[in-house]
Amino acid sequence: MENILELQRVSKTFPKSNFTLENVTFSLPYGAILGFVGENGAGKTTTIGCILNTITKDSGTIKLFGKEMLDADTDIREKIGVVYDGDNFPAYWTATQLSKIMAGLYTQWDSPLFQKYLEDFHLPAKQKMKHYSRGMAMKLAIAVALAHHPQLLILDEATGGLDPVMRDEMLDVFLEFVQEENHSILLSSHITSDLEKVADYITFIHNGRLIMTVSKNITMLLCAARRANSLR
Repeated sequence: MENILELQRVSKTFPKSNFTLENVTFSLPYGAILGFVGENGAGKTTTIGCILNTITKDSGTIKLFGKEMLDADTDIREKIGVVYDGDNFPAYWTATQLSKIMAGLYTQWDSPLFQKYLEDFHLPAKQKMKHYSRGMAMKLAIAVALAHHPQLLILDEATGGLDPVMRDEMLDVFLEFVQEENHSILLSSHITSDLEKVADYITFIHNGRLIMTVSKNITMLLCAARRANSLR
């Protein structure tokens, strides 16, 4: 099975914080959702930073769409939609302004599709983002990530801040996204019930080390979660 994302023995040390991401290895096949699980500070966001090349890894190999991504590889970046846990855009922008800016950044930016997501997610297009709730801000970030037709979504706690009904709606959006065989999602989340609903694979990370990757099976998931918790 071909992989849209591959990490081989990826390591990164932060001497000041005494944290080390150590030899992280996992892969994400095309057409799948991989749940990325670990406690706060386990190394999930550091791993995502290494994947996106916003953090320079010390060693190891990361391949996206079969090749290593360099800063100049804008064609690869166009294929990736990203949602971070936290502020994704300046608070003084409106969604309308954001759409105009994104149209200048992404060659495949789809303004009508973005507008449809704004309507579906009940987001006011002309309201400054500083007046959005956390849940609204996350929905806007998801809309932006989807509106330039990516093949890979990388979501860092993207369902955090959403109420249960809206989380279910977002999970349906994610499941619809991976109906395309060349689409995949890396979903970092601490909400295990979300991962039980949508993930094909679960990867556990603890204290900078990969514990295991398992195919999503309830029994295996519970056993792996217990093992990860026992290491805290």
